[in-house]
Amino acid sequence: MDTQATAIGDLLARPAAAATTAPAPAPTRQPGYLFGPVTDFLCLGGSSLLLLPFLYLLPEARFGAPIATAMLLLANLVNHPHFAHSYQIFYRGFAGKAFGGTLGREMQARYLFAGLIGPALLAAFLAWGALAADTRLLGYGANIMGLAVGWHYAKQGYGMLMVDAALKRRFLDERTKKVLVANCYAVWLAGWVGLNIAVNKEDLWGLAYYSFALPQPLYVLTVIAAIATTAASLWVLAMHWKAKGTLPVNGVVAYGVSLYLWLLFVTINPLWGLVVPALHSLQYLTVVWRYQLNYERAQLASDDYRKGSLVRAVFGANPAGHMAAFVLTGAVLGYLGFWGIPILAEGLVPYDRQAIAGALFLFVFWIFINIHHYLLDNVMWRRENPDTRLYLFG
Repeated sequence: MDTQATAIGDLLARPAAAATTAPAPAPTRQPGYLFGPVTDFLCLGGSSLLLLPFLYLLPEARFGAPIATAMLLLANLVNHPHFAHSYQIFYRGFAGKAFGGTLGREMQARYLFAGLIGPALLAAFLAWGALAADTRLLGYGANIMGLAVGWHYAKQGYGMLMVDAALKRRFLDERTKKVLVANCYAVWLAGWVGLNIAVNKEDLWGLAYYSFALPQPLYVLTVIAAIATTAASLWVLAMHWKAKGTLPVNGVVAYGVSLYLWLLFVTINPLWGLVVPALHSLQYLTVVWRYQLNYERAQLASDDYRKGSLVRAVFGANPAGHMAAFVLTGAVLGYLGFWGIPILAEGLVPYDRQAIAGALFLFVFWIFINIHHYLLDNVMWRRENPDTRLYLFG
């Protein structure tokens, strides 16, 4: 299956030495972990097992508004930078990747589509809906965003399992991986179909989010498929444990939490739904920050890296300083993409405010970034991308 989930699984099941470029200097971390056993457990998904019971004890009427406010503020430090980091990594050296021909035709085509064609088509779709004041069309765009985000959650959970398995050299066999990927599809579809049936219309920044009129029997079928593949997943993992005597525990936790607590049962508690996006983003940041640290160490081995730049002048050859600049840049870009630019455009760009009563630019920017993020990740974390293997495990 040509998807990010299966591709990253194949990629991470291979040793890092398979990369075609020079390896990065060894990062300072405990072998077998991105950062360490406790940090990996908590950041990849284990913190959800601690937070959910706690949130159940809190009365929604009293704590709903404060938690929602806290999560909105936290989004500027966690959620929005996690989107920005995908842009920072994807478009770094983009011209060479998309037009240089060094990655092969297939990867070159993927970079061109995700980096240029896909976002152009998406922007045209959203612009058409805005210019035509077609709020229903824009609302369906938000539904498509939900479809893409759900699949992103599922694939990322599977990717975390493959990362942990590769780091610990506890590789899963092909049958087990295929069953786990099939479960990702089934749980994702059950969650999305169920949401469309349960919710007819919601609001995002004052604009309606319309559901698709899906038949009830389809929901029944997707739930049955989710139950069946969940049972099959538990069975293949148990067989792997029986045969090998071990499992990548942090990865299994990340997989289970991503699919069930963050996706299928995200509405199990109103307060829980408020914190899930931050937990998902933290999971992503844990991998991206390890990747970027390895990248900085590798690049700083060359005296010419960022020669003459302000970052190099300030931080010299200190990878922690360069990493801090990367994180700060992500925070600034995240703020601009989700708040700064759309709010500025809202005040400067005219549109039919009677037909479109909500905050149009906040609406379309949030949809665009969420869907485009999915397209970027589907290229960045593939086995054909040599940078991923090199810098994630370097």
